[in-house]
Amino acid sequence: MKIIDSSENYKQVIALENVILMFSADWCPDCRAIEPILPELEKENEKHTFYYVDRDKFIELCQELNVFGIPSFIAFHHGQETGRFVNKERKSKEQIQEFINGLK
Repeated sequence: MKIIDSSENYKQVIALENVILMFSADWCPDCRAIEPILPELEKENEKHTFYYVDRDKFIELCQELNVFGIPSFIAFHHGQETGRFVNKERKSKEQIQEFINGLK
C-alpha cells in the first residue's frame, strides 16, 4: 500500500482515478487486525490504487473529511469522492470488499 506523506501528495493522489484512502494509526488495534488482509484486497481489486493515511499525522485532513473513527476508507475518482466506509468499528474483509464493490 502506498503512503500519503504530505498535503500536496494527498491533493495529487485524489486527482487520480480509482483511489481508495485507508485512514489508520499505528496504535489502533482494529487497524492492525485488518492489516493481514490488505494485500489480498489490493490484489483482488487491481483497478483501485490504495493509499495509507496516518490519522495522527493528518488530523486536520481527517477533521476536514469527517473521519473520526479508524480504520476508515474513502474512495476518490478524479478528485470527486465516490464512496466512504467511515466509522469506528472493526471491519472484516467481506465488509471492505462490499464497500469496494459498491463504488461507482
